[in-house]
Amino acid sequence: MVFAPPARHLLRAKDLADARYAEPLDVDDLARAAGLSRAHFSREFRRTFGESPHAYLLTRRLERAAALLRTTDHSVAEICFSVGLQSVGSFTTSFTRTYGMSPTAYRARFPPAADWARVPACLVHFNTRPQRSTFREDRSPVPD
Repeated sequence: MVFAPPARHLLRAKDLADARYAEPLDVDDLARAAGLSRAHFSREFRRTFGESPHAYLLTRRLERAAALLRTTDHSVAEICFSVGLQSVGSFTTSFTRTYGMSPTAYRARFPPAADWARVPACLVHFNTRPQRSTFREDRSPVPD
């Protein structure tokens, strides 16, 4: 078995929080991914990354919620539950503490999601192709 430094184990837990933030993860799950006890994991995570595992996971969830508020018309409650949080009240409080405004006020600062209607990539590519070719081979031969 190859020895891996503790920071490597902490990165596994951090990657788990990044990838599965919407699932009901807690510090015990992250500690298990790192292969450490809960208390030791929490101390090492804070020492290495500068914040507690719980704060890191909450930050990931709030960042995703902010993106959804900017780009969708989903209700605040739907967004709350879709990012893995269980209480709309706690979500609103945490969001307000982090972003300085409620989720509803945050959403109001951006254009409605309908204004950001997505265009299929095939249409974007078709309509952004050059209209005239610039390759020498496509030009008619120059008479001598």
